[in-house]
Amino acid sequence: MEFSFQQFTKRVPLTISRGTSTHTMMGWLRWTENGVAGWGEAVPFAIDEQPQTVEGYEAALAANRSWLEQATAWERIEIDRRMRAEGAPSGLIAAVNLALWDWLGKRLGQPVWRLLGLPATLGPLTSVTVGISEPQVAADRVRLWRESGDVRAFKVKLGSKAGAAADRAMFEAVLGAIPKGARVSVDANGGWTLPTAITMAAWLAERGVDHLEQPLPRGQEADHLALRATMTIPLIVDESCRTAEELVRHAVGIDGVNIKLMKCGGLDGALRLVHTARAHRLKILVGCYGNTALANTAAAQLGGLVDYLDLDSHLNLADDAFRGARLVAGRLELPEAPGFGVSHG
Repeated sequence: MEFSFQQFTKRVPLTISRGTSTHTMMGWLRWTENGVAGWGEAVPFAIDEQPQTVEGYEAALAANRSWLEQATAWERIEIDRRMRAEGAPSGLIAAVNLALWDWLGKRLGQPVWRLLGLPATLGPLTSVTVGISEPQVAADRVRLWRESGDVRAFKVKLGSKAGAAADRAMFEAVLGAIPKGARVSVDANGGWTLPTAITMAAWLAERGVDHLEQPLPRGQEADHLALRATMTIPLIVDESCRTAEELVRHAVGIDGVNIKLMKCGGLDGALRLVHTARAHRLKILVGCYGNTALANTAAAQLGGLVDYLDLDSHLNLADDAFRGARLVAGRLELPEAPGFGVSHG
């Protein structure tokens, strides 16, 4: 089992309510068994006071390496259970879990989506992201996205430190630049207060926004009921929900959840969230952090089970080390090759 890190450069820096990123650090995990190699990915990220870091991933792997190297890839569920019991960070659990799924598909000669019992049809539209910026810069970013491929859905990051007026000005500029008929959603990344969220949700609904993601900070889930009572578009949470257990606690005040492989610990954690969300009649969005084509292609395997995809980070990398799902008519086309069907190099 090999684990190493590599830094990648974003074509266009991304600004959200919590700050700006120009690069992304990625951890590669390769699980080799019986001559077959499965690839997994871990990306550092932060939601609250306990960020997941390169150092944390390396320390957790060192603490678990001895028993992991005695396990076989066929023991995927037990490996997942034990890593969670040992308190391993979810990003590292995801890297191992993805490597095991990729290995399994390659070992059996089948793509992962087929092992999941899903059809070979394209999933829902994937949105591309427009970060917080000045209005003209935001409009220019839309044009760059349109030049890069057949984009049909846009996610607009709001929650500017300059306030709601700046958010509205930027959104109007984006709205003027997107193609007619394109879907638009908004993600505030917890950047609003409850009064601002109530006002902005109504304003955005009047302008055709499909859904609003994480308007309030993590920790203010008790306010979701009051906010949702005023809204006419779906309220979807991201930072507020990492696991199926958290989703059960917060389901009554929301309309949907953003599932990310790094938050929930890979495909098995994501599947638990999918089933929990459907049991609560919630919408499902599958999203990403600064992931490469490896993790985003892995996440796209779930396309046949969900309502929305937001898997565009690999499209914004200048030096992605993997080739995987391609953007076709606004959707991600999954490879037919075994495993995740992703090629390295």
